[in-house]
Amino acid sequence: MSDQGRGACVRLPEAGYLRLSQIVGDKKATPPIPALIPVGKTTWWKGVKENRYPQPVKISERCTAWLVEDIRALIDSAKSAKEDA
Repeated sequence: MSDQGRGACVRLPEAGYLRLSQIVGDKKATPPIPALIPVGKTTWWKGVKENRYPQPVKISERCTAWLVEDIRALIDSAKSAKEDA
């Protein structure tokens, strides 16, 4: 299954975890990582706090990630809301 982020086609794994830079993108990475959800890091964390975005999973003390299934569901719900509008 493929999902789109800012016009670029990005393939998500069937299961696993995504780090924040894989979700909101990182233009400075080599190669640049396209955003799946076009928001900034601060906006993302605010949305997590307000339960607009999925809750993270702590992989370790310094590693936070999100279930790919949760991100896929968020993308799908945003697509259906856009189609209904």
